[in-house]
Amino acid sequence: MALRILMISDVSFPRVNGVSTSIATFRQSLAELGHESTLIAPAYPAAADNEPGVLRVPSRGVPRDPEDRFMSRRHIERLQPSLASGGYDVVHIHTPFVAHYAGVALARRLRVPVVETYHTFFEEYLHHYVPFLPKALTRRLARRMSVSQCAAVDALVVPSRQMLERLRGYGITGRAEVLPTGVDLARFRGGDGQAFRRQHQIPASRPVLVHISRVAHEKNIDFILRALVTVRQDVPDVLLVIAGEGPALGHLQQLTARLGLVPNVQFVGYLDRASTLLDCYRAGDAFVFASRTETQGLVLLEALALGVPVVSTAVMGTVDVLAGVQGAVVAPDEVGGFAASVVRVLKDPELRARLALAAPADAAGWSAAAMADRLAALYRSLATGVVDTGYSPSPSSALTDPICRPNGSV
Repeated sequence: MALRILMISDVSFPRVNGVSTSIATFRQSLAELGHESTLIAPAYPAAADNEPGVLRVPSRGVPRDPEDRFMSRRHIERLQPSLASGGYDVVHIHTPFVAHYAGVALARRLRVPVVETYHTFFEEYLHHYVPFLPKALTRRLARRMSVSQCAAVDALVVPSRQMLERLRGYGITGRAEVLPTGVDLARFRGGDGQAFRRQHQIPASRPVLVHISRVAHEKNIDFILRALVTVRQDVPDVLLVIAGEGPALGHLQQLTARLGLVPNVQFVGYLDRASTLLDCYRAGDAFVFASRTETQGLVLLEALALGVPVVSTAVMGTVDVLAGVQGAVVAPDEVGGFAASVVRVLKDPELRARLALAAPADAAGWSAAAMADRLAALYRSLATGVVDTGYSPSPSSALTDPICRPNGSV
């Protein structure tokens, strides 16, 4: 059964983050399986206006977060007559702002089921963007918003079992599927680390740590910088390369200076996902990560797919990614222990070689095609009312998670 899916999101490429990556990965993989999707997304100043299957909606900037956009709800409503003839089987919402409310309204008017992916751990996210409110208050607001929004949809997609457990703790009881975003393994091959080093004037022999993410407060990059102070005591010429941009960039540059780390940190901004991003990953002796708010942690899978040893904490969604892996060192969630793990990897070439050799096999269980097939099974079960008994739960440790039923629902 070929499906037609209407997706809607408050973010998409060229805005670079995990949600944009997830949407693009699923759309491509669904298309390869014979399913057609249309995406409603904001218009960005740098976005093309002729992308196949993408409907760009006029938008305006978001206060305190200039990378993001507010879509015009009125313009989305004007699309409804043309969408009514599209023969859509399901609406899939990816973000909880304008897209949520417009998506639910569209699904009801089109008389099709509506799915929403809970991409972001808003309880630990919201206070960074409204710092004038107490953190306890923003947490309560985020939980109340989540409960209300999740009650309005027919099913949730949650990237990790840890995030689902949090949602159940909020009192959310509806249908939910633990379904992570996969990695297009064909795209994460090659990469020229030495070319990246030459481009950025990094000596071939210099120990390099790489961190790739949106440069945002919730990514906990402060923690990595503080750990780097300790790492430098054992590895004086260590260099941390931070790729990405975001609202915390100025703060992190100032913190780097206060910690005396300017010679040991290099900010390189956004990189092209098809070329220089791969080179950046491959330039690292290790990939470092310490976010406490990830619902999954796609960059860990990307690093592993490229054979780059990973040193990461395991908190929230990264627990699933790192469960049982052979290409990563799971580090303590405290500065001293994390630094010790990094030093161990940097100073032991045999360990690095073992990790690098094992890493691609760790990523192989998270293929984008397999995840898209599972998502299509969810769509079909909602559209037809018949549960696909061939549907399996998430990979890795979630296969034995007691909260997952045999068909993947909980």
